This record gives sequence, C-alpha cells and structure tokens, in this order.
Amino acid sequence: MESKGTRIEILAYEETPLGPLCLRRRPLASDPGTVVTEITLDHEFLMSSYNTASEEALASLAVAMHGGDDLDVLVGGLGLGYTAREVLRSDRVRSVEVIEYLPQVVSWLEQELFPLAPELRADSRFSVTHGDVYRLLAQPAETTYDLILIDVDHSPDDRLDDSSGSFYTEAGLRAARGCLRQGGILAVWSYAEDSPFAQALAVVFSEVRIEPVRVENSLVDENQTDWLFLAR
Repeated sequence: MESKGTRIEILAYEETPLGPLCLRRRPLASDPGTVVTEITLDHEFLMSSYNTASEEALASLAVAMHGGDDLDVLVGGLGLGYTAREVLRSDRVRSVEVIEYLPQVVSWLEQELFPLAPELRADSRFSVTHGDVYRLLAQPAETTYDLILIDVDHSPDDRLDDSSGSFYTEAGLRAARGCLRQGGILAVWSYAEDSPFAQALAVVFSEVRIEPVRVENSLVDENQTDWLFLAR
C-alpha cells in the first residue's frame, strides 16, 4: 500500500497491545536517491534505517569492552536488526540470540520485509525468539551470556511499557547480572542520559562506562546525542 501524497509505502500495519505497529518505506526528499525503512509504534516514530550509528555502537563497544572470544550474546529487541548485524560482524562472536517482544516484528524478519533480514537469516550464528527479555532477565538464569545488549525502551524513564521499569532498578540489575558469565558485559541503549540509572549500575557492577554517540540528523537539521550504558 502506498500513500501517493507522501510516497510512503506501507509494508505492514498491525495492531499490538502497545498500539498500532507500522513498517514503512519512503524516499528522503532531503537526500535524493536514499530510501529509508522505518518503524512506528502507536503512531510515534520508533526507529529508522537512516541513522543507525548508536545501535551499531552498542554492539561494537560491548564486544570491544569484553575482549574475549567465542562470545555468546543476548540481544533484547530486534528492531530493524542493526544491533544484531553489528555483533555478527565480529569473528569473536559464537552466537547471537535475539528476544523480540512483538511477534509481528519476528514475522517481518521471516518474510524479509526489511533490508537486513536476508543477511541475518543467512548467518547460522543468529536466532530470534518471541518473548519478553525483561522477564527473562528477572528470573533465575537457566542460560548465561558473555554479552547482554538491550535496545528496547526509549530510555530508562521513557519506556514502551511500564512493566519493564523494575529492570532499571538495583534489584533488577542484580538479577540481570546473574545472567552474565564472569567478566560479562551488560549494555543498554538510551536516547537520554539518565543519572539514577547510572547510579544503580555503579552499585551493582564493578565497572561502568557511559558513552555518548553524537550524530548529525539531517532529517531535522540538528545534532543529536544517544547514550550507551556499559557495565562489567
């Protein structure tokens, strides 16, 4: 389905418990020849293929911070796949397991509706499961990981669903730490700096890094900063 006035092609539009979920594709008027894929949730912009620097940095910085080999990685949130793809670019990674809350997004991957889907599905190290990563991390660990990467909520204080709030507390982070192996890394993406979350991380983990990722967003003609919280 295509909206002729705006030239937006709707690839999928589905109802979810969090509101209408839309996968769309459109050309950029500000950058002729560039076509972007975007996801909106409850009529609000969620993510885009246009600017993926911070999603990729979440993966690359976590892998570099760990320093080990044969890494087993858990990724919370599939999105358009840029965090998972960046992890898979490392030959030090043995497996990447993605937990995605919305089954519609998993279906989009299987139907190869977004650009990275064929590449992800072709990598034998990659798997994706429909589930709640926050619930998984709150339970006693049945499986442990070298890296846990979380890119689900907008920020610790701006969440898609209130049920994830306990993850960002000291108690929630202690539970998540139990899912990490010795020397493991927890990395969390946020569009905003968050001092209470940073303080909770510092109580629970022995080493905490907060990395700003600054990019020029030509769509709104301004510089923006996303924030990565990394803890060992």
